Amino acid sequence: MRIGIRAHDVAYAPINELIPNIHKQGFHCMHIALGKSIKEFNTGVEAMTPGLAMYMKELCQENKVDVAVLGCYLNLCNPNPVKHAEIVEKYKAHIRFASILGCGVVGTETGAVNEEYKYEEANHSEEALECFIENLRPIVKYAENFGVIIAIEPVWKHIVYTVERARKVLDAIDSPNLQIILDPVNLLYPGNIKDQDEIITKAFELLSKDIAVVHCKDFIDEGKEVDLKSVAAGKGGPDGKGGLNYPLLLKLIKEHKPYVHCTLENTVPENAVETREFMENLYASL
Repeated sequence: MRIGIRAHDVAYAPINELIPNIHKQGFHCMHIALGKSIKEFNTGVEAMTPGLAMYMKELCQENKVDVAVLGCYLNLCNPNPVKHAEIVEKYKAHIRFASILGCGVVGTETGAVNEEYKYEEANHSEEALECFIENLRPIVKYAENFGVIIAIEPVWKHIVYTVERARKVLDAIDSPNLQIILDPVNLLYPGNIKDQDEIITKAFELLSKDIAVVHCKDFIDEGKEVDLKSVAAGKGGPDGKGGLNYPLLLKLIKEHKPYVHCTLENTVPENAVETREFMENLYASL
């Protein structure tokens, strides 16, 4: 695996220090959301110039850190037409930026039917799915023009909440520039954690050729109706020994996805290296 980390989970530093710090901790790549990771200067659409992209690319090359994911996690089904238009422009800016930065994918989740971007049952409706497909289609077309891959991340609380639903989106849009970020924990909620092995296996059966990146975290079931608490990989479960079946996930990665970008989530600076070592040691043992 090419193990990485979310840049905003690393101790804050200016970008010219942040990327070297990621390398020093033994990570090969990063998931970066510009607005979450860069505080020392403006990162709005007007700041996303070729110059900034080339500067970041230079820093990454010097420090041997890939940009696995450029995050643009905005709601493409926002029902407010003014906000939706702004969101579309932000996606286009990220695609242009990514084409110069040379990142793996522009990553996004799949939205909700409300402005608050929160869970409601209507997110799981067929109408919501059609809305997402139709609103994603022009974004993928724009990405095709720039040679950029858009990767969607299924999340149980959002519109694309199952492996099967993700397959429907891929088939409907039918573009090599649309792929998947697989985060197994995000496909789970308290009502289906007992089925996690089946869900992980089915993800590789239905989506394997389209999985571009894997997000790696763990979960704790706190007894809530729809929410699981996300924690660092290997830190979940009632006994702190892991709630997600990482031996199964890493076995499938090893079989199907050599050198795939796997980015850690929900780490803190104090356990990031320990979590990376947990992943590497388990992977090596399989």
